[in-house]
Amino acid sequence: MSDADLTAVKAALTSQRIETPSWGYGNSGTRFKVFAQPGVPRTPEEKLDDAARVHEHTGVAPTVALHIPWDRVEDYGALAAYAKERGLRLGTINSNVFQDDDYKLGSVTHPDAAVRRKALAHLLECVDIMDATGSRDLKLWFADGTNYPGQDDIRARQDRLAESLSAVYERLGEGQRMLLEYKFFEPAFYTTDVPDWGTAYAHCLQLGPKAEVVVDTGHHAPGTNIEFIVALLLREGKLGGFDFNSRFYADDDLMVGSADPFQLFRIMYEVVRGGALEEDAGVAFMLDQCHNIEPKIPAIIRSVMNVQEATAKALLVDRDALAGAQRSGDVLGANAVLMDAYNTDVRQLLAQIRQEQGLDADPVAAYHRSGWASRITDERKGGQQAGWGA
Repeated sequence: MSDADLTAVKAALTSQRIETPSWGYGNSGTRFKVFAQPGVPRTPEEKLDDAARVHEHTGVAPTVALHIPWDRVEDYGALAAYAKERGLRLGTINSNVFQDDDYKLGSVTHPDAAVRRKALAHLLECVDIMDATGSRDLKLWFADGTNYPGQDDIRARQDRLAESLSAVYERLGEGQRMLLEYKFFEPAFYTTDVPDWGTAYAHCLQLGPKAEVVVDTGHHAPGTNIEFIVALLLREGKLGGFDFNSRFYADDDLMVGSADPFQLFRIMYEVVRGGALEEDAGVAFMLDQCHNIEPKIPAIIRSVMNVQEATAKALLVDRDALAGAQRSGDVLGANAVLMDAYNTDVRQLLAQIRQEQGLDADPVAAYHRSGWASRITDERKGGQQAGWGA
């Protein structure tokens, strides 16, 4: 690699930004059990305190996603100011229309118009919160679906979904957008109302340029070629962002890159190939993880590092050599170009970049030396820990 190429790679990695989730700092787990941990935040402000530690040690995590109502406060402007004081910004606003008894049969697709109005009111409230926090993105995920054939009219549910999405779209302000997430099953097991990227894309295409698809890397059937989905959505200009995680819970809650780092590399190569690392591409790179048995902050730091490592390897792909092998039909040669980049140990490169930024070469070790874990264990006693029960 030439000096110019190395400089470009380092510049791309230095400018990379990864959003962390507020809920990742709270107690979370599986549908069977949530194991509480000492020092877990009790308030949105304490979540931001922990997120500031992640950014301090990694240098690439300056924004924090909120989840409403889990992060509901009286004054969102004050919360944004609190974040700014800690070197952070409030990022994506995530709606929640899946934890209320009224939503047993759906939220925006519910057969009862009163329930649909309630769900829509919450989504519009989230746009109000975006106005107060300066957030760009509203992330929509719906647990809506059915469990039995004949339970509801499949086509009518799509009509109800489209109607609600249109109302939210019309409420979006200048510079705001909505990201529609999909999941192929669970908690609805017969039909899911937004089960795949095609359904999400179709709705976003009908809505307009402020509606884009978010790809949750855990929301796919085993064997799904996620990088194909990424490439196609980038080609269509409809990839709004990622929820990074790893799927081994029949869900999406393990640390990104922990189960299949090669898949993460392949995804990030399509990101690089499609020019989506550039800030003006508008693609949001977010973690969406719940840490059940592992300590929260080190897990998030490690997740950020996993994304950085996959990105670094993707940037090292010799694209000229790859294109040449592809043009000549050299199947094994083309594969070898990708594998050479994937098998490159990029840890020293990233350590060097961190040191050039005045950061510790090893963010996890730096966190453990900081004493933050002991401090929050001592200080955060009493009150209600953030999270949800199971």
